[in-house]
Amino acid sequence: MIRRLQSDDREILINIISNIENFSDEEKKVAVELIDDTLSDKQNGYYNIFIYEENGLISGYHCTGKRALTDGVFDMYWIVVDPNSQNNGVGKKLLEHAENFVKENNGRWILAETSSKENYAPTRNFYFRNNYSIVAEIKDFYKINDDLIVFGKYIKT
Repeated sequence: MIRRLQSDDREILINIISNIENFSDEEKKVAVELIDDTLSDKQNGYYNIFIYEENGLISGYHCTGKRALTDGVFDMYWIVVDPNSQNNGVGKKLLEHAENFVKENNGRWILAETSSKENYAPTRNFYFRNNYSIVAEIKDFYKINDDLIVFGKYIKT
């Protein structure tokens, strides 16, 4: 089942985030800030977090929102899967849900940004396997030798 974030989910999500080895401390901090912003609705519904829950256990989430100043472009800020649940289709289900959310909200593009670092190769492969393509790259974006790679998928409505 995929459902909207609830305040009771916060601590479980923080636990999941803290167990993701690929995430730096700064990335973990930003992920928690987005959860807190969503729960307090500081952004007036800009961030939309959806939880993947099966048999009462939360094993991941995605955070998606409409990009400002566009009439149909959405960013998928985070797609996070508990390390204990990876390679079981949870990420794919969350990605499909994000795509459907975009369609339901009259979107035409979904974008996901990631790093060029070697430890993000599985993330890049995940997007390729799900019919995303690289729509932009910025060299040395995050830091020297760490490029920004923007994946995108055109969603037909």
